[in-house]
Amino acid sequence: MIIYLHGFRSAPASIKASRLKAYMAERGLADQFWCGQLPIAPNAAIDLIEAQIARCDAPPTLVGSSLGGFYATWLAEKHGLRAIAVNPGVLSHISLAPYVGQQTNLYTGEVFDFTAQHIAELKAMEVPRITRPERYWLMVETGDEVLDYRLAVAKYAGARQTVLDGGDHSFSRWNDYLDDILAFAEIT
Repeated sequence: MIIYLHGFRSAPASIKASRLKAYMAERGLADQFWCGQLPIAPNAAIDLIEAQIARCDAPPTLVGSSLGGFYATWLAEKHGLRAIAVNPGVLSHISLAPYVGQQTNLYTGEVFDFTAQHIAELKAMEVPRITRPERYWLMVETGDEVLDYRLAVAKYAGARQTVLDGGDHSFSRWNDYLDDILAFAEIT
């Protein structure tokens, strides 16, 4: 099972989530994919994801993009799961602090308030160091215009790492790795 966690101001309709969902459906694996709309409040997002984890018959693999990668890391540490972090937020409470205020979801158009309380919740979830690097796969592009990929490379030291020159925060070469993602998740 893959649990896909989208990023800040994103949705299940994001390009990466949609493509992975379609790719798995084309292979008869639609029942092995879940991506829900994550609440803006980090604690509520974690509650939703943990409820989905609890419904899984076997330990799922978390695939998280940006803020979703931050959540995936926290949950992988808490539950001993495998995780793929795609251009992940490493210090989300710092990188998202400038966004406190009214925001708009890029896919749904929903307007929401991002608050200092949300930043505090993110700070409480920070994972200072991953404990078992073999559970992780870091995927970053050096051209990420939102987050410094070097912070992620350092944070996920010892993990499998795919560091590609160029690209952007969307991880532009996503489609090239779909088979590898399924293999990492041990989905056949």
